[in-house]
Amino acid sequence: MGKKQILLAIGAALAVIMILFFSGTSSDSANDVIVNVERGEFTVDIMTSGALEAKNSVKISGPRGLRNYRIWNVTIQDIIDEGTFVKKGQYVARLDQSEVAGKIKDSQLEVDQEQSRFTQTKLDTALTLRQARDELINLEYAVREKQLVLDQSQYEPPATIQKAQIELEKAQRALRQAKENYVIKEQQNVAKMQEVTAELMEEKNDLEGLMALSQQFTILAPEDGMLIYKKSPDGRPLKVGSQISAWDPVVATLPDLTKMLSKTYVNEVDIRKVKTGQNVEIGFDAFPDKNLKGRVIKVANVGEQRPNSDARVFEVMIEVFGTDPLLKPGMTTSNRVITSTVEDGLFIPLECLHSQYDSITYVFKKSGVGVLKQEVVLGEANAESVLILGGLTEGDRVSLSTIGGMEDDAISLLPEMDGKRMQKEEPEPLPEVSPESTRPMPRRRPTS
Repeated sequence: MGKKQILLAIGAALAVIMILFFSGTSSDSANDVIVNVERGEFTVDIMTSGALEAKNSVKISGPRGLRNYRIWNVTIQDIIDEGTFVKKGQYVARLDQSEVAGKIKDSQLEVDQEQSRFTQTKLDTALTLRQARDELINLEYAVREKQLVLDQSQYEPPATIQKAQIELEKAQRALRQAKENYVIKEQQNVAKMQEVTAELMEEKNDLEGLMALSQQFTILAPEDGMLIYKKSPDGRPLKVGSQISAWDPVVATLPDLTKMLSKTYVNEVDIRKVKTGQNVEIGFDAFPDKNLKGRVIKVANVGEQRPNSDARVFEVMIEVFGTDPLLKPGMTTSNRVITSTVEDGLFIPLECLHSQYDSITYVFKKSGVGVLKQEVVLGEANAESVLILGGLTEGDRVSLSTIGGMEDDAISLLPEMDGKRMQKEEPEPLPEVSPESTRPMPRRRPTS
C-alpha cells in the first residue's frame, strides 16, 4: 500500500468519526422534526367552547299570580317534546292542579259562610230598624196624646195644667231622642252591611281569581316557533315531574332563530384579554364544515363557579353573524376569539420551547452541522405558536422535540440577558466604616 493510499484511508476514517460524533447531536435524525422560524402576521387568540342560544325569544310562562294565593311551586304533569315546532294556541304542557283545586274548595266554603253571614246581617238590620220605626210611631202617638190632655186641661187648676205640660215635654223629648237613636242605628246597620258585603266580595274575588288561575294550568303557545325548555340550575331542561317557581314561572321559550348568540365561559387567566367588539371565528361540532363570523358583545364583570369545575370563569356573549336553518339552540360551538394581531412578527410552534431552572426558556437551534441550546425571549402566544422577541432570526431552524444527549450542555444565553443576570448575582458592596465608628462607645454611669 502506497503512502497516498494510507493518507486517504486515514482521511476516510476521520470523516466517519466526525459524522458519528455530530450525528449524536444533529437534528437530521429520523426522530427529529426541524421547522423554520417564520415571519409574518401573528394572531393571538383564545379558544373556548360554548352553546348556541337565541338573542331574542318569546317566553312561555305558567300561571302568574301564584304568590297571591300562597302557591310557591307547581309540578309539571305533562309536556310535549323539546324542539317541537308549535303554532300559536297549540298545547304545550299541563301543570298539577291539586293544590289550586284544594284552595278553590276552601274558598268556596268561605264564600258560602260569608254569604250566610251577609244574609243574617241583612235580616238583623232590617228587624232592628223596623223595631226602631215602630217605637218612633208609638212615641209620636204618645206626644199627640199628651197634647190632647194638655188641651183638655185648660179649665183645670194650674197644677193640673202644669203637670200636663210636663208630660207633654217628656213625650216630645223621648220622641226627639228616639229619632236621633234611629239615625245612629241606621248608620250602624249601614256600616255592618258594608263590612259583610266587602268580606263577601273579597271571598268571591278570591274564588274567581283561583278559578281563572286554574285555567292557566294548561299552557298554550303564545306564538309560532320551536320549543326550547327552560334549564334547571344543573343545566337540564324541564321535564315531567319538574317544578316551576312562583317567582319565575317560565316553562319554555320560542327563540328567534334568525339572530343567534354563542354563550361561552372564559377562565380567569385569559379574561383580561377579552374585550367587547373583538372578532370571533365560530365553528360547530355538529357541522364541522360550517364556520361563521361573530363579535364579542358582552363580558361579565363577576366570575362564577361552573358545575364540576374548580376554576372560576366569566360569561362571554358572542353575537353570531348570519344564520343557517340547520343551526339550533343548544348546539355546541367552538369560539376562536381574536384578542390581538401582530402585523410583522417572528414566531415558532409552542412545541419548540423548553425550560431550565424554571427561568430560562430555550430552543434546540440548528447551527451548521450541529445543534445548540439557544435562549429565547417570548412574546404573546396563541393555541399553536408563540412570538419570539429575541434569540432567533427569520430563517433559523429549530427542533420540535428534545435532542437526546444534550441535557448537560450549556445554554447559549443572550448577551443583554446574561448581563442582567450578572448584575443580579454581584453582591452589593458593604458600606464603608469610618475609624471613629469602630471605637467602643463609652459606658454610661448608672444613675442613683
